[in-house]
Amino acid sequence: MLLSRTLLLKSEPAGNLHSLNEMFALANAMEQEAADRYTELAEEMQRQGRGELAQVFTELAVAEREHVDSVVKWSHARTGHAPDASLVRWQAPETFDADAVAEIERSRLMTPYRALSIAVRNEERAFAFWSYLAAYSDKADVRTASEAMAREELGHVATLRKQRRRAYHREIDAKRASSTMMPGEPVVAGQLELRLAELLGEMASRRQGPQADRMRELAREAAAMATDGADVIRLPAALAQADAPVIAEALADGYLDQAERAVEPGQLDLLQRLAGQAIARLAWLRSLG
Repeated sequence: MLLSRTLLLKSEPAGNLHSLNEMFALANAMEQEAADRYTELAEEMQRQGRGELAQVFTELAVAEREHVDSVVKWSHARTGHAPDASLVRWQAPETFDADAVAEIERSRLMTPYRALSIAVRNEERAFAFWSYLAAYSDKADVRTASEAMAREELGHVATLRKQRRRAYHREIDAKRASSTMMPGEPVVAGQLELRLAELLGEMASRRQGPQADRMRELAREAAAMATDGADVIRLPAALAQADAPVIAEALADGYLDQAERAVEPGQLDLLQRLAGQAIARLAWLRSLG
């Protein structure tokens, strides 16, 4: 179990905590950072005129500030004073993914469901972090408190998962309600991969050198993915008329969403592989500006 938890972290913690004072200082810093990041994202979404997403991140920021207050109260109860920021000796492994922040700010397909999925992942990393510290701490009181923090983070995960499920069903209902206005039947992944391969080939013909070579390579990869994942997901027909970055992003999202719900091991392996390829492809296309 510990191994599966630590795999959520990009790196292991840089050391052990030697006192409750250090533990509360670090916990307070982590919760405060999350609150600040969500506040920044809410403000950015507001600037972009994306009110629904701004509301999601505002609510996440409020929840994180409640977590900050809880840590402060707990510190007072156990140590007699508020957390001391000067006691944070090393930086915690990244639980709030900087790449996810960039994706939220850039993505044209970001939805409340996807935003909450990122928040779930952040809380899962925090749970993994505190589980790791609890397992390796040589101080009984620090170990007990770290276990309590892990349980708190797991509770946050459960709450966010419920919110994410509600957001998912709202999005599905909205898609169903608008489906009568969308021409044609939904397209399967294979059709979109072939369309993307065609667009990449056209883009390659207008370029020279390494960029053109990479686009031709991605076009061949998309054609192979069209066969491998022919009908693993279905997406709106209108996407067939979109440009390459939008199609690439929709496919990456579709593979990821379906992988999250897959239960059969072979299907899960396939979807995870397709998602990995799609994400790498999308990152490269975005790097072109």
